[in-house]
Amino acid sequence: MTVRVRIAPSPTGKLHIGTARTALFNWLFARHHGGSFILRIEDTDQERSSSEHTENILTGLRWLGLDWDEGPFFQTQNLQIYKNSIQELLDKGLAYRCYTTPEELDILRESQKARNEAPRYDNRHRNLTPEREADFQAEGRSFVIRFKIDETREIIWDDLVRGHIVWRGSDLGGDMVIARAVQQGIGQPLYNFAVVVDDINMQITHIIRGEDHIANTAKQILLYEAFNGNIPEFAHTPLILNIEGRKLSKRDGVTSISDFQRMGFTAEALVNYMILLGWSPLDSTQEIFTLAEAAKQFGFERVSKAGAKFDWAKLDWLNSQYIHNYPVDKVIDLLIPLWLEAGYKFDFSGERPWLKKLVTLIAPSLNHLIDGVAMSQLFFTRDVDFSEEAKEQLKQEGVISALQEILNGLESNTVSFFSGQEIIKKVVKKQGIKKGLIMRSLRAALTGKMHGPDLMQSWDLLHDIDLDKTRLKAAITLIS
Repeated sequence: MTVRVRIAPSPTGKLHIGTARTALFNWLFARHHGGSFILRIEDTDQERSSSEHTENILTGLRWLGLDWDEGPFFQTQNLQIYKNSIQELLDKGLAYRCYTTPEELDILRESQKARNEAPRYDNRHRNLTPEREADFQAEGRSFVIRFKIDETREIIWDDLVRGHIVWRGSDLGGDMVIARAVQQGIGQPLYNFAVVVDDINMQITHIIRGEDHIANTAKQILLYEAFNGNIPEFAHTPLILNIEGRKLSKRDGVTSISDFQRMGFTAEALVNYMILLGWSPLDSTQEIFTLAEAAKQFGFERVSKAGAKFDWAKLDWLNSQYIHNYPVDKVIDLLIPLWLEAGYKFDFSGERPWLKKLVTLIAPSLNHLIDGVAMSQLFFTRDVDFSEEAKEQLKQEGVISALQEILNGLESNTVSFFSGQEIIKKVVKKQGIKKGLIMRSLRAALTGKMHGPDLMQSWDLLHDIDLDKTRLKAAITLIS
């Protein structure tokens, strides 16, 4: 059997990390078995679906490196196929038109609530006579189409994660709506129906999704049977939880893949972290994985049943490890779009050697790519804002004369190479002041702060673009 799996996001929102983790597990399973990973966009909810969300999903999957073998396919292109399939169920007597009004359903729910019963449809229109149905049509009533559920059935499957599962038909809430209300014809097909038709037609062999779909699985198995379709194997993975143990949601802040990207996480680190959200490697001490390495090991026997708590500290650590181990040129390429977005004006293509020196300086301190914007600001802006601490440093006795001597040395320097250490050594000897005072004051003058990246490397970078003299003059003018 050739493995065929799918990811089927709904374009009613951005690519969520839960959907991305589901896509990742599907991708790993397909690659492990040499199968196919299929992308299907479930866009039948036309009121809430948008092309912007579709593009966000496609872009996010590509960014994560989850390439698909077939698709993307769109459900809206299959509407007639769904309607034909619904008609097939009507013809077989496995589905029927239900004319119950919303008001009647509200009364039913309220009465069930008063008796402390779980809400369920009472199947009242399952066996309408042709005469009664004609009466409802004459009244102008709309109807939905419901699929008949045998409440005496036990729906049984062996889940690849959760083992033997038994679901009773009586717990599925009554006959299932498979098409929205219309006054004639067949209405818009609903999720639980359309997904089964698609999976049969696409010959999906394994369905890998979150545990919140278990009840849907029981309903869908009945539909597979109604169409005499091959029932896929199911794997229901643990949900991603917040720190309080509840399902991660928008209320927890950042949950979309594009938001993680905006915050400066790398694709490799985020994928690596998602792999470990609910799955453990053969070597429990291994924490750094490529997609290819994880695919070689991946299997559901090591997927946890328990929910996976999202750990920001762990993700931050993984992200820093990837950044610190990237080649300098890769970090430059990742930072250039962020520098451009920040409005920094620079010849990013022509001044590559200087950028290598800059990134070599700041990369060991980056936990997130976005940190590179703030850390490099002093090298991309002409002027700096002097902190109060820096101003106090510049006011100390002997500082201004020492800085003026450094500036004189820079302006009179005719040597082809630059050596800040030699300049400082000469000033210390000539001025008779401590080297530590000069170093602290030079940092204050060049960066406007008392803390930051290595001073001599920073000075070297500023000297290369002729900003060191500008900064020294500004500091001297500030205090004079």
